[in-house]
Amino acid sequence: MSNAAQQQASVLKGGEWLIKESAPFETFIPEDFNEEQQMVKDMCAGFLDAEVLPIIDRIDKLEAGLMPSLVEKAGEQGLLGTSVPEELGGLGKDFITSTLVNEGLGGGFSFSVAIAAHTGIGTLPILYFGTQAQKEKYVTRLASGEWKGAYGLTEPNSGSDALGAKTSAKLSDDGKFYILNGQKCWITNGGFADVYTVFAKVDGDKFTGFIIERGMEGFTQGPEEHKMGIKGSSTVQLYFQDCKVPVENVLGEIGKGHIIAFNILNIGRLKLCAAALGGAKRAFNTSIVYANTREQFKQPISNFGAIKNKIAEMAIRIWVCESALYRTSKWIDNKEVEMVASGKSFAEALLGAAEEYAIECAMLKVYGSEVLDFIVDEGVQIHGGNGYSDEYVISRAYRDSRINRIYEGTNEINRLLTVDMVLKRAMKGKLDLMGPATNVMKELMSIPDFGAGDDQPFDAEKKAIANFKKAILMTAGGAVQKLMAKIENEQEILMQIADMAIETFNAECALLRVMKLVEQRGEPACKFELDIVRTYIYDAADRINKFGKDAINAFADGDEQRMMLLGLKRFTKVAAFNCKEARRRISAKIISENKYPL
Repeated sequence: MSNAAQQQASVLKGGEWLIKESAPFETFIPEDFNEEQQMVKDMCAGFLDAEVLPIIDRIDKLEAGLMPSLVEKAGEQGLLGTSVPEELGGLGKDFITSTLVNEGLGGGFSFSVAIAAHTGIGTLPILYFGTQAQKEKYVTRLASGEWKGAYGLTEPNSGSDALGAKTSAKLSDDGKFYILNGQKCWITNGGFADVYTVFAKVDGDKFTGFIIERGMEGFTQGPEEHKMGIKGSSTVQLYFQDCKVPVENVLGEIGKGHIIAFNILNIGRLKLCAAALGGAKRAFNTSIVYANTREQFKQPISNFGAIKNKIAEMAIRIWVCESALYRTSKWIDNKEVEMVASGKSFAEALLGAAEEYAIECAMLKVYGSEVLDFIVDEGVQIHGGNGYSDEYVISRAYRDSRINRIYEGTNEINRLLTVDMVLKRAMKGKLDLMGPATNVMKELMSIPDFGAGDDQPFDAEKKAIANFKKAILMTAGGAVQKLMAKIENEQEILMQIADMAIETFNAECALLRVMKLVEQRGEPACKFELDIVRTYIYDAADRINKFGKDAINAFADGDEQRMMLLGLKRFTKVAAFNCKEARRRISAKIISENKYPL
């Protein structure tokens, strides 16, 4: 297809993949990275190898001044300002490139956490919501690494319920300051940051953002927390006792702090997926090298089927996660460009683009963090007893991974948000779910089409994805119809529907990627990727069936239940497939190359 035709390709709105098909040429894949993006990725890997990993033990001991000095070194190489406009001292790169930096630095353990917090929640609130004076004062120094950033939202009694915060702010009698009282907890970079975005309630109810500087009167930090993992990441409590904050340090509008907090989280969730992916690849490579060098029964353990199965499944999940991450990143990138062209400001464009794909960002956060957890868990298993020893890097990866399912919104919250956002968009008319859902119910009442219809390449896989979507529409539609407003109290059902959506989105992203690769390279050159996609779809069918069955059984009974279960069985039926042999072929390539091969 010509470039002009490709540029005219329809861009899906957030959540619209559920009711529309996409073509491979519309889909951005990691193999599309340009030369500059590859260089950025290589530079990040080089930085970790040269500056971070050789001193990781010192970092984990919280050696005074070490982490801030590393942040400054990253700033000298331009790694802190990838997405910051050039006029504010950044590089002004696109969203794909900034996502690549998060992935590239994601394998740096506690350093990755410090950098992600600094470049994300530490910098972006001021970049997107600050006045010009605030941006010139703070963002320029944050982009260079001269100042370090942190973010204070969570409180001892308000975690997922961020708006339940108790920290208060009251205007001083002379009108020059806001007086803050309260505390924040689990503040990453809190022990050494210079600039903090902190949220408080003005007059007890107006949730508002403030820019706080280290050293402001009435502002103190607690001691470093002792954590299960990410031990080298500074984590402290912040205390405000009649803290005087100049009125010019209000961030955004009074009472509109929730807009800052929630919009920043959309971007943060996708970037967390990227960092988790980078960590997963590093941990995977560590495990492959170990499996190839560790001998038992006079041969490398990578020769054994049980280990090959693990290696293949680890690779499948990484490849699928990568496919979903960069498809979504390109959507955000495209939407940002479109909004700038329509007259929106830099900040409005990126925030609007991230909000458009908030559903996908939530799903990516869940999947990316759970992929990393799976990789490090299986990595410890491959290492055996050695994996439990601090002498082996996989043990640190295992401990450090666990936090990712908690921050940026717990995975449970993100699952609930996924379905909630889809339903709200449908109710507002932004997403036409009613028509497709009605068509699925009509199909259930009709005689099944048993025609083959699999004459063209990928017909069977495309049909499977289309049917997975029908399974979601049927299950979600049935739940909404039966439970109505009560559905928000049925969190188990909502999370099962979210898991169906995550599996389906992943499967579609993976299929579109391999279809594009086959178009570019021919099928013989894509056998490895084809095995990955076919194995994932085959397994996803069973997982979707289980999630759907549990949901249906929770809200339906009698004839309705029987009809929906039969429909679910029809929609999750896939052809027999020898996934053992496919996994053996996948693992053979990885074992021979001694690393993740892409």
